[in-house]
Amino acid sequence: MMRLPLLAALVAFLAAPAAAQTIAPVIPLGANVQAQMGGLVKAPEKAPLALDARPLSLGGALKTPELWQQYKTSYITDNGRVVDTGNGRISHSEGQGYAMLLAIAANDRATFDKLWGWTRANLMVRDDQLLAWRWDPAHRPAVADINDASDGDILVAWALTEAAEYWGDVALKVSARRVAVEIGRKLVIYKTKNGAILLPAVAGFAPEDRADGPVVNLSYWVFPAFARLPLVAPEIDWRGIVQSGLDALKLARFGSDGLPAEWISLKDGKARPADGFPAQFGYNAIRIPLYLAWAGIGEREHYEPFVTWATRYRGLAVVDLAGGRSGSNLTEGGYASIGALTQCVVEGKTLGRDLWTSRTPENYYPATLRIMAVLAAQMRFPSCLR
Repeated sequence: MMRLPLLAALVAFLAAPAAAQTIAPVIPLGANVQAQMGGLVKAPEKAPLALDARPLSLGGALKTPELWQQYKTSYITDNGRVVDTGNGRISHSEGQGYAMLLAIAANDRATFDKLWGWTRANLMVRDDQLLAWRWDPAHRPAVADINDASDGDILVAWALTEAAEYWGDVALKVSARRVAVEIGRKLVIYKTKNGAILLPAVAGFAPEDRADGPVVNLSYWVFPAFARLPLVAPEIDWRGIVQSGLDALKLARFGSDGLPAEWISLKDGKARPADGFPAQFGYNAIRIPLYLAWAGIGEREHYEPFVTWATRYRGLAVVDLAGGRSGSNLTEGGYASIGALTQCVVEGKTLGRDLWTSRTPENYYPATLRIMAVLAAQMRFPSCLR
């Protein structure tokens, strides 16, 4: 396919980034203001959340280097491959993106370069600038499916953007732009009844691919990335993508707890669990409140189902949205870090020190959620760490 000329890409960098997405807060009633109707007293509304949606640089933001050292030792090989220890020791674009972001936050350029080098050599094997989603050491070829995963693409584009800014590397900025522009061109459906919709992949989820399409996964909306990607691709409607995700979260309320399903049909502008997928809240969707908090956006209504989940299940359960709690529990402590962060954001509960001092061995995914929850708190909610 046609590639963007380097000159055009560099000219685009000079454009000012779009403003951060802001959500109008609900104005609470004063403590001494009550509306009386027929002898009944209306309770004051809950106060708006104290959120700050300013775009923040990730570089050097991790204040607990021991967490990064432990993570790097446990999950990153010497050549820069991130190993999913709980999933057959595969690697995927999502994992490479997470580790690249963490390396920037830890100011570890050497490890970042290894991660990006492996990613570029092994996952950028498509005929565009997106990444193959899965690399399996047990198969030859290791990439058997060249379809992408939009969350992995977004995480890598975000990491390249942050690295380019933090370390002043123009080549990384060019790479970031190439991926970001391709996301906007191939993974976003514009002008739908739900706004600018982010597809989970290039193939398999659009209206022309499925009878219940488009099908989305709301955990693929990496909200903190969308505030930074305008640095490299200002022509993409990142704010519109943010808004469509926030709006869909209000529509996608299923089961007694009002939680979103992992996979959701948005056919005809309505939300329901997608066909052929379990109607459950679990491993994917657990990331949604993390991304909301990390971006500093949203309303109380967006967070409250996740507070209910954190309180009722201690943040350690996959929830069957048709019949209540399922038999699949999340047993590793890193999963609970998302619920703890959500409770801090909404209810002011401080995070326990064991969140960043735990020495219990964990698999890659819960360990990743743990360190990202700590990083999000350090960047946006330092009061959570008192």
